[in-house]
Amino acid sequence: MISTGLNKHTVPQLNGLVLAGGKSVRMGQDKGSTSWHGKEQRYHMADLLTTFCENIFISCRPEQQPEISSDYETLPDTVIEAGPYGAILSAFEQRQDVAWLVIACDLPLMDKDTIAYLIANRNSETLATTFESPHDGLPEPLITIWEPQSYAVLRSFRQEGYSCPRKVLINSAPTILKPQNPAALMNVNTPEDAILTREILHKRTVV
Repeated sequence: MISTGLNKHTVPQLNGLVLAGGKSVRMGQDKGSTSWHGKEQRYHMADLLTTFCENIFISCRPEQQPEISSDYETLPDTVIEAGPYGAILSAFEQRQDVAWLVIACDLPLMDKDTIAYLIANRNSETLATTFESPHDGLPEPLITIWEPQSYAVLRSFRQEGYSCPRKVLINSAPTILKPQNPAALMNVNTPEDAILTREILHKRTVV
């Protein structure tokens, strides 16, 4: 019998990947360097994961690497010009035997309870564990635990010309959770989103 290298009862190690390599065209400024909580958002998100992940990396474009603090490990894209899809593939090219908790940097309302809920309900026997988007009801790929077995599927979809990780989830029967705090999944993509988010954060500080 050929061994797969993984005991079916063994839950793979969990690494964290903060997606901070986007060009932030709609926002007009780098979303990863925006400060919502007293530090650049990419660092805030990495710090949120320290309780949960064995190793944490900030995903970035190669040219961004010098500007990121040496206090944090970086994982520059090796799959170029493929957006978040390329970042996830790049992570698996570094380590194929671990699961990756992938989280976008533009989630300033994300909290530890939401991350803990995702991990507590992780199903390592499925391709991924993710949340249902409160916006459109579809799986949310950029706050997702991608298991090692997803690497081959991601590569296969990429070879067929796909570059959308959501399409992989839609077609691969992942474990999908209802978020307990839907606001935590709110992306900030535009200046208008930023204004709304600052209002929400301000209300939380004065309550």
